[in-house]
Amino acid sequence: MVEARRRGGTVVLGVPAIDGEGHPASGGMINLANGNPDPSLLPSVEEAIAGYVPVLYGSSPVDERLRALAGDLAEPHRLVLANGAADGMERLLTTHLARGDQVAVEDPCYLAAIGTLRVNGLRPVPVPVDSDGMSPSALAAALAGGARAVICTPRAHNPTGVSLTASRADEIRGVLAAYPEILVIEDDHFSMISAREYHRVTPVGHARWALVRSVSKFLGPDLRVAFVQADPATAARLSSGATWVSHLLQHIVASLWDVVPFADVRDTYAGRARLLTDALQENGIDLHAPDGLNVWIPMPREGFVDALAARGWAVRDGRDFAVGAGRPPAIRVTTATITPAQAAGLAADLAALL
Repeated sequence: MVEARRRGGTVVLGVPAIDGEGHPASGGMINLANGNPDPSLLPSVEEAIAGYVPVLYGSSPVDERLRALAGDLAEPHRLVLANGAADGMERLLTTHLARGDQVAVEDPCYLAAIGTLRVNGLRPVPVPVDSDGMSPSALAAALAGGARAVICTPRAHNPTGVSLTASRADEIRGVLAAYPEILVIEDDHFSMISAREYHRVTPVGHARWALVRSVSKFLGPDLRVAFVQADPATAARLSSGATWVSHLLQHIVASLWDVVPFADVRDTYAGRARLLTDALQENGIDLHAPDGLNVWIPMPREGFVDALAARGWAVRDGRDFAVGAGRPPAIRVTTATITPAQAAGLAADLAALL
């Protein structure tokens, strides 16, 4: 509520401006900016609700069917549920850190992570991302500079679509091993429909860690359930706070799990991303093959968002995802619902502007 700034006095804090997904498009533009999954690929919950039995206070906080769905990890851990990935990450950060602490995050960064840090007065330390993922040398510098936690997206990084390679994950584990006291959060938000293998960055035996997997991208953003697998001490901290995640939502998630054709959904999203990257390549713009719902396109200068809007395309400005100053210009294009004609048209317009 207030912040002591030493000789600068004590000031009442304002509420930071927080951005999110669901970016609108006006004037009949084709919306490739919203960051949403394709509604037609999300399952209907109507039949999944059947069989729900009301749950009362004192019941187990986790539906037993969800324990098997969370997947297993070799090291000792416990499963805690959160009301979505953002809720899980916020609870993890606020149970371990204090206002003003530094957190190493990818740059560009997932919007919910940026918002969580700002609201809680935590200071993001930018770690650049290349085609293999988070930079190990920049991460080492951030930790040496005092960062007390790191948030890493192992695959389908939003906004770039980058996934960690096995060798890059190994390098990051080596960096983190030298800092056994920091909190490591892995945000594997695209887990069940990712086209890439999961490569763990948390070193074996690390003291404080959590793997967060939500269901928003493949079951629906309104199903606010995230699996948080964490070391026993961290899980105990989470369990001591607000632990109630709707058992109705848990029932729906468990009922839908065997209904959704995950492989088909994965292939559909991967194919739609390729529509755009192939069309861009035909127009002389080469990109790495992304994973997830978005394609990240570096630009030679600012102004392309407005220029594309004038041609009927709504895309997201890369500056919205920037953590540090001076990031190279870029745009993010959501390909979740893109058609072949749209991919070809956008690529041609972008090439003409370039």
